[in-house]
Amino acid sequence: MSEEASPHRTAAVIPAAGRGVRLGPGAPKALRALGGTPMLIHAVRAMAASRAVSLVVVVAPPDGAPGVKNLLDDHALPERTDYLVVPGGETRQESVRLGVEALPDDITAVLVHDAARPLVPVETVDAVVEAVHEGAPAVVPALPLADTVKQVEPREKGEPEPVVATPERALLRAVQTPQGFDRATLQRAHRTMPGVGEGATDCAGMVERLGAPVVIVPGHEEAFKVTRPLDLVLAEAVLARRRANDGF
Repeated sequence: MSEEASPHRTAAVIPAAGRGVRLGPGAPKALRALGGTPMLIHAVRAMAASRAVSLVVVVAPPDGAPGVKNLLDDHALPERTDYLVVPGGETRQESVRLGVEALPDDITAVLVHDAARPLVPVETVDAVVEAVHEGAPAVVPALPLADTVKQVEPREKGEPEPVVATPERALLRAVQTPQGFDRATLQRAHRTMPGVGEGATDCAGMVERLGAPVVIVPGHEEAFKVTRPLDLVLAEAVLARRRANDGF
């Protein structure tokens, strides 16, 4: 469906203001190289690959917006997509809010995507956008869990933790991004929800706490989050396979 034929205009917000300490010392996680290109650039390209996304907003570290703007200018990005860089805040929630506030008035749907998920396929992005356009206030791509999950009573680091429950795995999903939202719903969540708990790092969790419905669409195994050094090894392997198979 073309943008001209649709009343919806969709933007993607990519918060990239964190440092990603779990990957170790060095550049912020979003700027780590993957296949010779910063992960942030891969994430921006992944959003722009969807024909439904007409604007990508990158939320940079508070003092790093000029550098991120130069980074985007230095890499080939689809010409049909506009780009905007804005300074972020001290938390992910604040950074997303600042990114949403920078959107033009005619944007009706918003994707929020982790810069650390650089390899999400365009089919997943499109599925999220389509569900929002069809009326869902909030949409999350997710996968069934492969592992059994235990609920525990937390202890100090290194101490054995007592198991208190085993949730039914069939009822659980591991969420990914981009998460998609009706713009008005997302803005209301950021105005009214405190920046604490899991909802502070998951916009869909904030919408849940509003009482608005959130729906799941199928995620993809290649939309994993690059958090630890081993994840980067896996991402390099996925990217190498794509380039070999598709000339990506």
